[in-house]
Amino acid sequence: MIFQSHGKIKIFGIFLLILFIVWFMLNFFESARNPDMKLGVSFDPEYAGSLSMDPAEVFRLLADDWQFRYFRLSLPWDKVESVRGTFDFTEMDYFLSEAQKRGARVMLAIGNKTPRWPECHHPGWVASLPPAEFRAALLNYLSVAVEHYKDNPAIEMWQVENEPFLAFGNCTRLTNDELRGEVALVKKIDPVHPVLVADSGELTLWNVTARAGDLFGMTMYRVVWSKYFGYWSYDWLPPSFYRLKLWLAGRPLQSSYVVELQAEPWAQNGSLDKMSIEEQNKSMDLVRLRKNLDYAKRVGAPRVYLWGGEWWAWLLKNGHNEIPDFVAGLNSQN
Repeated sequence: MIFQSHGKIKIFGIFLLILFIVWFMLNFFESARNPDMKLGVSFDPEYAGSLSMDPAEVFRLLADDWQFRYFRLSLPWDKVESVRGTFDFTEMDYFLSEAQKRGARVMLAIGNKTPRWPECHHPGWVASLPPAEFRAALLNYLSVAVEHYKDNPAIEMWQVENEPFLAFGNCTRLTNDELRGEVALVKKIDPVHPVLVADSGELTLWNVTARAGDLFGMTMYRVVWSKYFGYWSYDWLPPSFYRLKLWLAGRPLQSSYVVELQAEPWAQNGSLDKMSIEEQNKSMDLVRLRKNLDYAKRVGAPRVYLWGGEWWAWLLKNGHNEIPDFVAGLNSQN
C-alpha cells in the first residue's frame, strides 16, 4: 500500500511538473504582439433599448463620435420572423444603410445561436415543431436572410453561429454536420462574402469550429462571475494559449479574429443598469479595459471587436465619462 501511494504521488508530481513546463513555455513564447490591430465593436439595438437609450443614437455615437468602422451586428431569428413565413428586415436595413453612409464594414451574425442572452433567439412559434421541421424552418430563415443581404454594400462577412457547441443559454445542441451544413448553405447562396464561425476562447476546444469557415472568431473574457466562486479572472492565461489552440486546430492566426473582447462588466444579476457603479467596477473599469486591450494585442489577431459599446453610451448618458473619453481616442490611435 505504501509503495502504491508513493507511486500515485510520483505520477501526480510529474503531471504538475508537465503543467508548469507548458505554462512556462506559453509565457516565454510571446512574440506575436500586433501593433496594427484593427478595432471593431459589437452593437445590439435591442440591448441599447433595454438600457433606456435610442439605438440609433448609440450607433451614431459608435460610428461618428468614436469613429468605429468595423461593426459586428446580429440578425436574431425571433426579430426577423416573429410570425412564421413573414420576414421583417426593417431595423437591420436601417443600420446597414447607416453603416454604408460612413464606409463602415459589417460582420452580420446569423444562425441558431447569435450573440447576447439567451444566446438562441427562437421565435415563439418554433416551440411546437418536431426537430426535422424546426431544422427546415431554421435553414429557411438563413436562406431568406442571406438572399436579402448578399448584395448589400455594407456587408463584409457572415458569422454563422456563435459558440455553437458551448452549453450556455436557452439552446438545443447543434451537431458538427448541422454547423457544416449551415456554412455550406450560406456559401452556396453567397459565394462572394467570407463566412466566419466563432467559438468560446476559454471554455472549448476548436477542433471543429476553427476549420468550419473561411475565418475563425474567438471570444475573450478576462473577468467573469460564477455563483460558486464569485468574481475571478483569466489573467493567469498567457496570450500564447490562444495561439497554441489555433495551431492545434490548424487555423492560422492571420485569419482569426477576436469577435468579443470583454469591454463591459459581467452582469451576473441581469442588466448592467441594475448594478451599482461600484459593482460594475469589480469586473470592468478603465484599468481593466486598458489591460484587456494590451492583452489582445499580445495575442496578435489582426482584428478585435470590443464587447460593450452600449454600456459605454450608458456611462456617458449617466455622467461617468472616464471610459467614454478613453474610447473616443482609441481609433485616432489605431
